[in-house]
Parts: sequence; C-alpha cells; structure tokens
Amino acid sequence: VQLQASGGGLVQAGDSLRLSCAASGRTVNSYVVGWFRRAPGKEREFVTSINWNGGTRLYADSVRGRFTISRDNAKNTVYLQMNSLKPEDTAVYYCAVRPEYSRSYNFWGQGTEVTVSS
Repeated sequence: VQLQASGGGLVQAGDSLRLSCAASGRTVNSYVVGWFRRAPGKEREFVTSINWNGGTRLYADSVRGRFTISRDNAKNTVYLQMNSLKPEDTAVYYCAVRPEYSRSYNFWGQGTEVTVSS
C-alpha cells in the first residue's frame, strides 16, 4: 500500500485546512486509517483514526471538536478536516493504515507539513 498525504500549508490561527490521504496499490476499505503528527522537537502523536465504515472515530483530546476525520472508500481516500487551527497544531501530519485486528500501523505516508502562525 502506498499512502500519499497532501493538503498541508501555511495558515493563520483560526483558519481551516483539509488534509487528504490517498491510498494506492491496494484498497484500504477494510483498514483502520489514522492520522498522526510530529511537531518540531516532539515525539510523534496520535491525532485521530477511523474504522472501515466510519462507525468508529477516535480523537486526541487536543483536537476533539475541531478536527473531523472522514473517508470515501470509493476513492480510497481519507480526509482530515481541521478547523480553528492553533499554533500548537503546527506539525508534519502523517496518515497510516492498519488492519482492524491489529494495533500496529504497518503502512505510512510521507507526511504533509502544516504551519499555523499566530
């Protein structure tokens, strides 16, 4: 599976961005897709995930209520809508996939950079 994350950019605090994670090579319709981020000088952290049919969505406390994850299985793509962005959301965002039965994400995208200025 190849994952291509896109949609990052430079925005101001309070703005919105939508990230996309497009999968190729095989369908990820039955996989859990997660978004993670790594801020400068910090460890990578979990942001959100969505199961195969969108019935289960998990969010980190820091983004709950501001970020929304969704997926379009027909397009083999997962989206991350980020609203009310804060400077502390500045990071490289990565998408990854894992089988439903696994706790380990075994395919990762290359990351897309999000910078939020104050």
